[in-house]
This record gives sequence, structure tokens and C-alpha cells, in this order.
Amino acid sequence: MKITKEQARANRRHVVETAARLFREHGYDGVGVATLMAAAGFTHGGFYKQFASKAELIAEAAAIGLQQTAERSKGSPPGEFLRKYLSREHRDAPADGCSLAAMCGDAARQDPMVKAVFADGLESLLENLERDSPQPDEGSRQRARARRLSNIAHAVGALLLSRACPDDSLMADEILEACRLEILPKKT
Repeated sequence: MKITKEQARANRRHVVETAARLFREHGYDGVGVATLMAAAGFTHGGFYKQFASKAELIAEAAAIGLQQTAERSKGSPPGEFLRKYLSREHRDAPADGCSLAAMCGDAARQDPMVKAVFADGLESLLENLERDSPQPDEGSRQRARARRLSNIAHAVGALLLSRACPDDSLMADEILEACRLEILPKKT
């Protein structure tokens, strides 16, 4: 049965979205093509009709995952985004969470096109966190950008360390709490 171009695009999008979730949960090497396609509801052979390689799928899945993270940063103050980011709920749901925290280690060992996707995703997140607060001069803008980048790096690292601890570990929660206290604005 032949499918329409529109249905083929929808199928591809579904495979990419499924891959983004599975990759965040199991890593790029932890998800084989057969497992991925079964999870998406398709046959293993269908993969090669949609993608030239697993690297192509990894890049597309990374782009979608990073876009989802950037979208979550919109509509709430940066402090609120970081508070949710550094939560036990986010820590315990890697498949639904930030691609930076779930995939940076894997992405560092991938093709340069995947690294470029990660750099673009990080840039989008930085832009979303910038908000509309105009800076009076170039130096202030650069300092504000450096602070946002530091906060993101701090938060991603905290999530990674917390996930590396046993789930019921006091250390896992202590890491998140310490980083929340360090990077979030102090309440007066």
C-alpha cells in the first residue's frame, strides 16, 4: 500500500520524536534501529527508506530534543525555568527532559553535524533566557550572556551528577539543592 508524501513526512516526524525520547533515556548507543522502529510502530526495514544513516537520525532527534528544551524556557522567568530544571522531577524523567543533560556526553563523541546541532540548541536556549531586559552597553550584554551560559553549564552539570547517584541517595538531592542555592537569585 503506497502512502502519501504527507503521511511519509508524518511517519518520519514520529520516528524522530520517538528517537529523541529513547536517545535521552538510553543514549545513542543504547538504542538500536530495530528497537527504535518497533517503539515507533514500524518495521526495521522502514528505517532505511526514511534515513540515510543512524547519524542522520541522531542529528534530527537532537534538534527536536533541543528545540523542546528551548521551548520550555519560554514563557517563564529564567529563575523559574532553572528551578524546574534542577528538580527531582526533571532528574527522574530523562526521556522527557533536557537533551543537553541527557545527551552531552554522547554528543561529544558524535559526528560534527551532531555537535553543530547541540551548539545551535544551546544558542537558542541562551536567547530564550535573555528575555527582553536591554543592557545599557556591550560589556553588560557580554557579562549577562556569560552569566546565562554559566548558569546553564552549572545546571546541566548538576543534573548529570545527580543522575549519576543512586535514585534514593541523599547526595542526588543535595547536588540539586546546592546548585539551586548557588545559581538562583537570593530572596530577600
